[in-house]
Amino acid sequence: MAHTSAPLPRSAPTTAADLLGLEVREAARRRGFAELSEAQEQAIPLLLEGKNLILVAPTGTGKTESAVFPVFDRLLETPGPGFKALYITPLRSLNRDILSRMEWWCRELGLSVGVRHGDTSQSERRKQALRPPDLLITTPETLQALFMGRRLREHLKNVRHVIVDEIHELADSKRGAQLAVALERLNAYAGEFQRIGLSATVGNPDDIGRFLCGTRPFSLAEVPVASHLAIDVQFAGEDFAAQTRAVDGCLDAPGSTLVFVNTRVTAEALGHQIFSRGDVEVHHGSLSRDVRVDAEERFRAGDIRTLI
Repeated sequence: MAHTSAPLPRSAPTTAADLLGLEVREAARRRGFAELSEAQEQAIPLLLEGKNLILVAPTGTGKTESAVFPVFDRLLETPGPGFKALYITPLRSLNRDILSRMEWWCRELGLSVGVRHGDTSQSERRKQALRPPDLLITTPETLQALFMGRRLREHLKNVRHVIVDEIHELADSKRGAQLAVALERLNAYAGEFQRIGLSATVGNPDDIGRFLCGTRPFSLAEVPVASHLAIDVQFAGEDFAAQTRAVDGCLDAPGSTLVFVNTRVTAEALGHQIFSRGDVEVHHGSLSRDVRVDAEERFRAGDIRTLI
């Protein structure tokens, strides 16, 4: 008598999280990651395959973790001294923000992390030269400066991953050209390394990819802007008093607000006009490091609601 065997049970579909090593998955669970975002689901498999990647996604979609989760996974498999991954951002303030986020992850995973830019103390620079962190957070300008020191050049030979955050801010600019040259110099020291670009939504992601990777192949992952995003455009005219009133009115909404202006003079003038609100600080490159860091920390903690 013929008989049929029972169908084999289907294995659960593989998610991006399943591809990560146990240590990274457990750290993510402790950090409260119940599930991955769309950006992370798209990016992690490609990065674990070793591909160069441009990830285009709106703010708040988990771009940073999309890049660092698979990089952490690979760093745990890469023993030895030297910088193994670079995280490049266009701003020192963004460097500090990324450092504050990466310190928890690296502590949990037994990795080391450091930041190096114009505000970095001499003692910290000496420490990095003697004991380079696994992950170094820096700026395009400081990356160029790393090639000046013999010991630092030796440490750069071990770089296997480079993440460029806010890459759309650098492409097609003098700073971007400087970064492109620095990456080719790095390639001469370290050989080929994985290139990862994190970008806000742009109309030319292929151009961003060619800027970062040159003639090398790269993959593109795009996350659409959420349909519930509301954009309101107001025109206050050329009168500064009218512009100030328009900004002041926007600050009455709940939550925190970042105000971007074109010049430092405008930032100071606007800050002076609305400082009486009591929850406003000004932030720009001419202020001392201590003043800038204090403003960033107070804004992050919610002690002030508006940062210009």
